[in-house]
Amino acid sequence: MKDLRLRLAQNGGLLLAIALFAILYILYNSLHPKGWSVDVLVENANESFALIMVSMAQTLPVLTGGIDLSVGPMMTLANCLASVLVNGSPGQLVLGIVLVLASGTLAGFVNGCIVVYGRIQPIIATLATGAVFVGISLFLRPTPGGKINEDLAWVTTNALSEMDNTFHWFPDGAPGWFANGIGRVPVPILLILLVILVIWLPFRNSVTGRGCYAIGSSEGAAYMSGVRIGRSKLAAYTVGGLLAGIGGLYLALQTGSGNADIPQAGAYTLNSIAAVVVGGTSLFGGTGGAIGSLFGALVLRAIAFCFRVFDSNGPLGFLSNPLLQPIFEGVILLLAVSLGAARVFRVKNRLTLFS
Repeated sequence: MKDLRLRLAQNGGLLLAIALFAILYILYNSLHPKGWSVDVLVENANESFALIMVSMAQTLPVLTGGIDLSVGPMMTLANCLASVLVNGSPGQLVLGIVLVLASGTLAGFVNGCIVVYGRIQPIIATLATGAVFVGISLFLRPTPGGKINEDLAWVTTNALSEMDNTFHWFPDGAPGWFANGIGRVPVPILLILLVILVIWLPFRNSVTGRGCYAIGSSEGAAYMSGVRIGRSKLAAYTVGGLLAGIGGLYLALQTGSGNADIPQAGAYTLNSIAAVVVGGTSLFGGTGGAIGSLFGALVLRAIAFCFRVFDSNGPLGFLSNPLLQPIFEGVILLLAVSLGAARVFRVKNRLTLFS
């Protein structure tokens, strides 16, 4: 029983984010005329994917007690690069995807090197590198454009059932377990699960990943315990860059083009920080995780989704006013962040945060 209470306390932020997302998303689908349909689910998954990846990317530096203000620009850089490279023959597609993901990884590695070996505060270092990444993006795409392989874009942005209709996996017709079950699952959700299984979980369970938690809890104690501080921090920023690159690649597949949109890059960066906090990861570092940030990002998206479906003539019609929506979004987000941070206000000693 005591162990259960401890686990609930340690994962309180994650559970709160899951509950908040469930409430908002149920409300959205209840009000939507096509609620709970595959089309709505696919649309929502496509709109959420990039923010989820950027939020997961932000989580890793935050776990070490740092922050990365360049996750939005890294995503934008990958997006613009994908609009140049992800096209052509199958071999060219594979090479283009590898180069796009490598560019995000390299950008994160550069951030890590500046923070670790340059001994510059992460907020300053990543603010500077973010400007550089945006500059490169503008050089690649001074105006929105480019071309993404349409077949690849179609496959990655639809439900599995749509691919069955095209590739005829079941010549005699899809069985019930597929048509009414897994076939309704959007491909973006499967890609998110793949990222969690292939990237996040192995990293979290590795010595380097556990070192990130130790550094965020107490860098001095981690050093005295033999944790390789530099390697863990460098890995956190590098893997974060890879995740931001995945987000940028998917954004290019979703939109079919590249866009060096500076306001968009800034918005993704700020929203990623909000998603990290809503998901229960402490900005002090040492506690939380990418799963929480995933649900934090979904909370932010669910808030925006709900504003689309309020009836202007209904009791909540004032919420459908686009001029007032930013105010209500900010209030809801502030409440969510405050609830997530309430645990901090209850402790008398910071060390109890990590017990």
